[in-house]
Amino acid sequence: MRVLELLEEIEEIVDTAARFPLTGKIMVDSQELLEIVREIRAELPDEIQQAQWIKNERERIITEAKNQYEAVIADAQKQADALVESNDITVKAKMRADELMNVTENTAKQLKIGTYDYLDGILYSFQGKMEHLSELYFGDMFSSIEKAFNDINSALESNREELKEMAYRAQVDADDPMASLNADNGVAEEE
Repeated sequence: MRVLELLEEIEEIVDTAARFPLTGKIMVDSQELLEIVREIRAELPDEIQQAQWIKNERERIITEAKNQYEAVIADAQKQADALVESNDITVKAKMRADELMNVTENTAKQLKIGTYDYLDGILYSFQGKMEHLSELYFGDMFSSIEKAFNDINSALESNREELKEMAYRAQVDADDPMASLNADNGVAEEE
């Protein structure tokens, strides 16, 4: 997987970079790192780019709903103001303004609910894609890491067993120096 290789390359650059004494800071070639970042961006799957589109789309929908809500409110206010100005229908104007406000509020609520449902569907779909990507890309990586740790653990166990055997032989040789001397000379011990 190319992205993981590029990330390992960044880790290697950081690990091998010149360090400033006492600060823990390092000096790296910014052009080299930026080139690797560009390569990573080029390798990223479409789903991650879709996430940005979903975010932008969500903002657009919310802004559009807000603008529609404000336009309806402004229109209702204009109509209410116009009706109030004529004294003979002031009562009817007040009633009409209240109706418009109720319709506007209900419309705004429906727009919000519809927007939230739409966004929830998009986010649910994206969440599924992210879980799939996580399994696809990180599952192999974690399996490899687990295998590496198991291999290291097996090697350590084997080394410990070898050390125990060497310690046992050293103990036997310490108890019977002749056995060690005879074993070193290839002579079998006589009984």
